[in-house]
Amino acid sequence: MNFIYVLVILSLLVTSKIYSQERDYYQTEHDAKPYYFGITLGFNIASFHAEPHPRFLQYDSVYVAKPLTSGGFQLGLLATARLTNRFELRFNPQLLFTERNLFYKLKYADPFEETDSVTKKVESVITTFPLQLKFFSDRIGNFRVYMLGGVKADIDLASNARAKRAEELVKIQKYDYGFEAGLGCNFYFPSFILSPEIKISNGLKNIHSRDENLKYSNVLDRISSRMIIFCIHLEG
Repeated sequence: MNFIYVLVILSLLVTSKIYSQERDYYQTEHDAKPYYFGITLGFNIASFHAEPHPRFLQYDSVYVAKPLTSGGFQLGLLATARLTNRFELRFNPQLLFTERNLFYKLKYADPFEETDSVTKKVESVITTFPLQLKFFSDRIGNFRVYMLGGVKADIDLASNARAKRAEELVKIQKYDYGFEAGLGCNFYFPSFILSPEIKISNGLKNIHSRDENLKYSNVLDRISSRMIIFCIHLEG
């Protein structure tokens, strides 16, 4: 019986080897292009990283203040320049629709919510401008993997709309910057390249506009953005 198992495994390995040798290689000219373009579709899981204010314990109206995660989506364009056989530089501007929530446990029930557990939603429409360096592995047939890292600049287009409801929401600044890191892979097809990718995108700036007069704001000090992004790139 063990001999049969070994024989089956060897047969599969030989068949796989023959198939890989006879398989057509697609987009062979693509790896030599000086530049190329594409589109991006994606889904994100976003949250805040919040730090309590040093005087948090002195404010007796809020017992707990913590961020919650929420989902969103995005779309964008990409332009990639080939630097060497291993490295590429990519500019990938996107429009992100996302929501980041803050959960509060209150000492007294909120008069509007009529409960001592309140979730404040911070809806955002973000224009992000990531610049990334990609490092590629060797191509195996019509497949290869890559790692990436870079920086980003964000503009929150919904910040002015939130300012009109300042008494209800934590104020978030319009501009942010940070870093991104992730990995992905390329699947080569006859007419396009499909590239699924996952990355983290973290803000470095304190985007909290703290207001001492707002109980949902004064208990927090520093707020920064956190995001996990899954994208599908269609490249030509």
